[in-house]
Amino acid sequence: MPYDAILFDLDGTLIDTERVAMTTGRAAFAAIGYAEVDALLHRLIGVDQPTAAVLIRTALPEVDLPSLTALWQEGFESALRADVPLKPHAMDVVQSLAQRHDLGLVTSSGREAALDKLSRSGLLHAFRRVVTRDDVTKPKPDPEPYLLAAHHLSATPARCLVFEDSDTGARAAYAAGMTVVQVPDMHPPSGSYATHIAPDLRAGAAMAGLRI
Repeated sequence: MPYDAILFDLDGTLIDTERVAMTTGRAAFAAIGYAEVDALLHRLIGVDQPTAAVLIRTALPEVDLPSLTALWQEGFESALRADVPLKPHAMDVVQSLAQRHDLGLVTSSGREAALDKLSRSGLLHAFRRVVTRDDVTKPKPDPEPYLLAAHHLSATPARCLVFEDSDTGARAAYAAGMTVVQVPDMHPPSGSYATHIAPDLRAGAAMAGLRI
């Protein structure tokens, strides 16, 4: 089926930032006296920062959240200044599809952080629209971010294809009525929200009938 638009998640889908976040998050928690936080860190994958703060506060009511946030942010930004790691085939897939399709980027990151990562990764020029956490009232897993991107691109949601890594993002795109290609990153997918589950972006594009 021809698509009106192709939409991509950012972290964990195009940029391999989830592992960076896990490593720097583990170090930030350790710096303020918390060990064995991997289960909590895994729960934070794919969620926006305000929601993550609520989850952390619920799991660890006594945590010094401002100190944790500052340490984590500093470590994360320092790591990305050294390298913005792309997921396998991300550059080839995005550049190829941008020649024939309208591309949009839909992320739970804030706008400043998202644009910085896209710029330094070399991907920014490929996207006609970037929808961030700052643009919506209800972030993923609500469908609002994906519906807003479709609106901006004058695309019918049912004729949009989405690439996502997490169930949180796939659920948002599925609820928006879009075709979902899920390329799992750090969590195995539930399979509840994806039309196709692929080992990488190139394979996912082929499953969706796209030529790279």
